[in-house]
Amino acid sequence: MEQNINLELKQTTVENLHLFSEMLKKDVNSMLEEALEQYFDSEQKKLMEKNINDDNAMTNLDFDEFWDDLDV
Repeated sequence: MEQNINLELKQTTVENLHLFSEMLKKDVNSMLEEALEQYFDSEQKKLMEKNINDDNAMTNLDFDEFWDDLDV
């Protein structure tokens, strides 16, 4: 399912798209798809790292402090 999205790009970005399109012999749409895939991967990794850090922040006890009063 394709949707149309109205994009507004700076003139320098458009010029770079055309320049790299010629140099790499790729169409602009392919380059934008690749760039967005890399962006999404990068942001997903950041979100996952943030979630891990948030989970780790749930306790400030180290291993010994956590288990110190436990009778086994």
